[in-house]
Amino acid sequence: MASWLVTVDHKRIGILYLATAGLFFLLAGVLALLIRIQLARPDQSVLTGDSYNEVVTMHGTAMVFFVVVPILAGLGNFLVPLQIGARDMAFPRLNAFSYWLFAAGGIVFALSFFAQGGAARTGWTAYPPLSVLSPGNGQDLWILSLHLLTVSSLAGAINFIVTIHNMRTAGMSWMRMPLFVWAIEVYAWLLLLVLPALSAGLTLLLLERRFPGTFHFFVPEDGGSPVLYQHVFWFFGHPEVYIMILPAMGIISEILPVFSRKPAFGYKAIALSTVAIGCFSMIVWAHHMFTVGLSNYLNAWFMVVSMVIAVPTGMKIFNWLATLWRGNLSLDTPMWFAIGFLSIFTVGGLSGIYLAAFPIDWQVHDTYFVVAHFHYVLFGGSLFAIIGGLFYWWPKMFGRFLSERLGKLTFALLFVGFNVTFFPQHMLGLLGMPRRIYTYSEGGLWQAYNMVSTVGSFLMGVGVLVFMLAIARSRTGRRAGNDPWLGDTLEWYTTSPPPPHNFDTVPYVTSARPLSDLRRSLKERSAL
Repeated sequence: MASWLVTVDHKRIGILYLATAGLFFLLAGVLALLIRIQLARPDQSVLTGDSYNEVVTMHGTAMVFFVVVPILAGLGNFLVPLQIGARDMAFPRLNAFSYWLFAAGGIVFALSFFAQGGAARTGWTAYPPLSVLSPGNGQDLWILSLHLLTVSSLAGAINFIVTIHNMRTAGMSWMRMPLFVWAIEVYAWLLLLVLPALSAGLTLLLLERRFPGTFHFFVPEDGGSPVLYQHVFWFFGHPEVYIMILPAMGIISEILPVFSRKPAFGYKAIALSTVAIGCFSMIVWAHHMFTVGLSNYLNAWFMVVSMVIAVPTGMKIFNWLATLWRGNLSLDTPMWFAIGFLSIFTVGGLSGIYLAAFPIDWQVHDTYFVVAHFHYVLFGGSLFAIIGGLFYWWPKMFGRFLSERLGKLTFALLFVGFNVTFFPQHMLGLLGMPRRIYTYSEGGLWQAYNMVSTVGSFLMGVGVLVFMLAIARSRTGRRAGNDPWLGDTLEWYTTSPPPPHNFDTVPYVTSARPLSDLRRSLKERSAL
């Protein structure tokens, strides 16, 4: 136990990230079920208005900041040194420091439920003037927890960048790097560029909260501008969407070729489209702000560049489909989750094109249509890819397989439950149901759609429980060899689980599929 507390081994730190983020995922899931119970029927009183706002705020914050990004950081920590043939991260102690800051931020975040006046209840975006004028200490602890998380993520991003730039093994040029490493590279640069904006905005928010007569940044009555906060927040917030989705896309880019038994179609296009998406994500933030009164010239600019992002994203989707085309498909659990990701993320991307058109956004802004879009992209996108990645790399991490039977059952429950939960919310939004209301009147289709959505959420809850059962049973699961999936990248060259030093030797890399090259070379030698 003590060795885990003081470890600087990137693999152990990655597992600590995954375990801690998993606990926050369970917390966020319970909060989500409370939301759906409250909205299942009209005029429910399971939660009061203030309690509902606390639950919504903490659920959204937990999922975005304390679940998806840390899980991806955990997978990156475990896999990046292995995939590039390195012994460890460039700065092992900084790596440990990054994890413990994340854990500290998570503790502050969770304990804010017990603060004077309760937890933050201003939404995960914390828009002023509500977040400035909100009473109690919960909002202050919310800000503190995100400050700790920001420093943690900055330290981790610097570590990823230095590791990838300086510690690749012999022969691994940029165009021979695994596609997951490409995704982590762009993920790290985005964190480095946009997290300071979040820190600045939160600092100004905290100063105005604690010294209301001295600082006047965001409250209109005091000469401030709430729109200024929105610009600062979404300059961070929109790249944050791609911080969460690009590594998930990297996971899919690793799974599909292995279970299609063919190289990734258009490797360079997938890699460079990752960079293009990262660049475009920095200049589209105001498409979240079409209703604040920007000029139509600015609205048109942000509409066009938002739609342009669909081009590199579409390149990825068509390259993934081409990878599947005429492949020798092996429908193991990771492949099911990868295919599920493709279908769900495509639906979310198409609804995003609608929202990028500002006349349509004016009609559905702050309705459940936006909630549905957001969850199709992030929950259906990121978490389906993450769970598929865990089934794929679990044998490498722990030397044993997760149950295929339970894995397929998990996929079926999550896929059906997800679509039953969130697809009706598109209709709710088009019918005018605003987000963040805690009750509604009886009658009409709102009632039916909300009940269907609640039933789907409990199906997903059962799916998560089945996944937890698969994890619990993996301790006695089937043992895995060093390369159970016949993978393409270097992490499969070492033992399962890897030794502390990762590799005894590393083969010279001649392509983006070094293990496939090695197997082919050994086969040719044996034929001679």
